[in-house]
Amino acid sequence: MPAGLWRTVGALVLAVPLVGAVPGAARADDPPSVTIDSSESGPGVVRLAGRFAGAYDVSLVVNGERIERTRVSDPDADDAGTWAYDLDVGEMDGEIEVYTKATVAQTRYGTWSPPLTLRVDNPSARKPEVEITEPADGVRLTRPTPVRVRVAGKDVRSVRVRVNGGPWQRASGAAGRYVTLVNPAKHGDVMASLEAEAVDARGHVTRSTTRYVALGAAKKRRPVPHRQDRAMWIWEKASYNLVLNPGSRRLLETVLPPGSTMYLGVDTYMGRDIIEDARPELRDLVAWAHGRGMKVHATVAGGTRPPYLGALSRYRDRAVGEMERVIDYNLSSKPAERFDGINVDIEPYILPWFTSSKPDLQIQWLDTLRAMIARRDASGEPLLFGPAVPRWLDTSACCTDIPYGGTTRTLAEHVQDLSDYIAIMDYRDQADGSAGIIAQAAGELAYAERIGKPLSVVVGVETLDIATSGDPATITFREEGRDAMEAELAKVGQAFSGSPAFAGIALHHYDSYRELPTVWGPAARWPEPPADSGPPTGVASPPEAVAFDHATVDLTYGRAYDDTEVDFYEVHRSTEPGFTPGPGTLAGKARGLSHTDTGLLPGTTYRYRIVPVDVAGHRGPASDPVTVTTGATDLRPMVVESMSVTLEGGAARVRLRVVDKESGQPVAATVRGRFTFSAGRYVTVTADADGWATATSEALKLPTGEVGFAGHRLTAPGHYWAAAYDRDKAATTRW
Repeated sequence: MPAGLWRTVGALVLAVPLVGAVPGAARADDPPSVTIDSSESGPGVVRLAGRFAGAYDVSLVVNGERIERTRVSDPDADDAGTWAYDLDVGEMDGEIEVYTKATVAQTRYGTWSPPLTLRVDNPSARKPEVEITEPADGVRLTRPTPVRVRVAGKDVRSVRVRVNGGPWQRASGAAGRYVTLVNPAKHGDVMASLEAEAVDARGHVTRSTTRYVALGAAKKRRPVPHRQDRAMWIWEKASYNLVLNPGSRRLLETVLPPGSTMYLGVDTYMGRDIIEDARPELRDLVAWAHGRGMKVHATVAGGTRPPYLGALSRYRDRAVGEMERVIDYNLSSKPAERFDGINVDIEPYILPWFTSSKPDLQIQWLDTLRAMIARRDASGEPLLFGPAVPRWLDTSACCTDIPYGGTTRTLAEHVQDLSDYIAIMDYRDQADGSAGIIAQAAGELAYAERIGKPLSVVVGVETLDIATSGDPATITFREEGRDAMEAELAKVGQAFSGSPAFAGIALHHYDSYRELPTVWGPAARWPEPPADSGPPTGVASPPEAVAFDHATVDLTYGRAYDDTEVDFYEVHRSTEPGFTPGPGTLAGKARGLSHTDTGLLPGTTYRYRIVPVDVAGHRGPASDPVTVTTGATDLRPMVVESMSVTLEGGAARVRLRVVDKESGQPVAATVRGRFTFSAGRYVTVTADADGWATATSEALKLPTGEVGFAGHRLTAPGHYWAAAYDRDKAATTRW
């Protein structure tokens, strides 16, 4: 990076590496890339700017803590242009690492810029640093023992310590040295977590890393492998319902039988942390699952946004912190309320430089996994440790011949050496063949048998609609349906039934599996939801709306509750004051507590209301309205005026027309999208001079089914896609 340049900005002193003025826009024939070309500081803000080529959806990754959309300029609609973002550094201090990332237009995979480091000197945002210095990790305490805490920071107002998540007790001291007394007799013979917390005069709160000690005659316990068939990933939009809305568990019972394993997402979600601020409710869920003979593994990632940055050495402490969150929860809870394992979903191979940096990044990931396991071992908690890994970690060029721990092996083998189990993301829609589920898991099972690790390989399959990603439709059972999936999984179970290393089959994931019918089309069937006695409540807090630009509004709102499950939230939009939600105002459906409404008109005032809907179809009361006005643009809106999907020659055919919304004149737009339901082919076509575009799906082999078409990107010079005003969005063909 270029040399730093000191700038004084109000109360801030920034050392900001600069590259001078923003260069001209990238050209369409440049290789796919995104760059940070300049940084310019102002009062409490750093303006970052750069270029992109062969890409779209440019976003900024800020210190591994959040991902922000940037404002892009691409008037020629050729996936090349400039971007800018005003980064508010008013609450930042120290080294801030930023990247830009974008989606490559041709592959729909990612491309990243090199990192840029901002050095921010901002005393008002500086948080205290807190560390437990005594007792040491792993010691045994048999009598009252001082816990010593070192704090670095100004205006520290309180320092506290807690044992096993219990009440905070004040530590006394000054000048950065504090102490309190822990009496093992008050806690019994248990393994214990020691945490310290410091608060300064500005309200900044900092927690220490955890120290683990043995109290009295406590002994560490080792994890015991168990069957995981079926296992299922349950991400935060659903897991928080299971924790905070007990009726949701009745719905879970319809798809996950007793004896199954939950991979329960426990990341923070919409400002809440179920591990920290909903412990009683989380304990209740885990105890409920154990009462049904189920196992529960907490699913964590790298403690970063995006999660795969947690594999890097710079962010390793955050991944370790995720491990400690789960351990500390367990030590604070009764045996029946504790997690049985921890499923780790970091996936650093998503980083574009994973292959080119071999073996450095691979070793960083292994070191991160080792550091996480070391915290488990120090705590004595018998948590099974199981990373999710791709099916090619033992064969791809990025992952063979990795030197680590004195041996050179495949990355898969190193991960298996470290871990108690692996969950292979063996994502294909057929069991047999050289690229099938069975063949692609055979190597990992053989290695597990060779090193003597029973019940250590879980075979995972996909049910998610992934067609807009760069992955092929062949990686998911979304198109085939549940009956076809079960037939293939029966083959997998039979093939591996004699292997002592085989632990079972995992499904990704709960919400997409619930949406998966037996087969698409007239014969489609879904599991019957449990009996429901009435509609859900309204949302706990009214919606808030922010206009991002001329065409996009971001909405957030509070949770609703139900005696079973709030299946989704209807988002209703109107330009009329005091409107009543109805079929004509439905703008979208959201599974979680946020929704992004796109394809709007510039300079337009919209009103939004939120209506919760439960799994029985009961609609709760509509929220109060919220009003927001979109921004301005020089681009003209274009829309899909008509669309039809027909079945021709064993494939589906989509025919649609793109026009200028204001004039009705045809637009020769580039249409990108994918077929849906029984098909999953992604296509790119260009409309003719009359605005008409046609495309054909892959061959349809099932005797019954349904196919629709969903646009993904529509681009044309001087225009943008006002998708909210498209017609015939729900057009399908069934047979």
